[in-house]
Amino acid sequence: MTENKTSKAQLKAAKKWNDKHKNEQRIYRYRSYARKFIRDLATDDDLKGLQEMI
Repeated sequence: MTENKTSKAQLKAAKKWNDKHKNEQRIYRYRSYARKFIRDLATDDDLKGLQEMI
């Protein structure tokens, strides 16, 4: 049996925040994906294309 170390009140508060801030969550998630792509996966051509877009 695994113990949940997060209190019920904190879980409820996190769910309330998540439900209210869907757009912010999407922005954080996409920003994270973009950074991961740039750091770990992008080729030089990808980086040049992104630089042009920026």
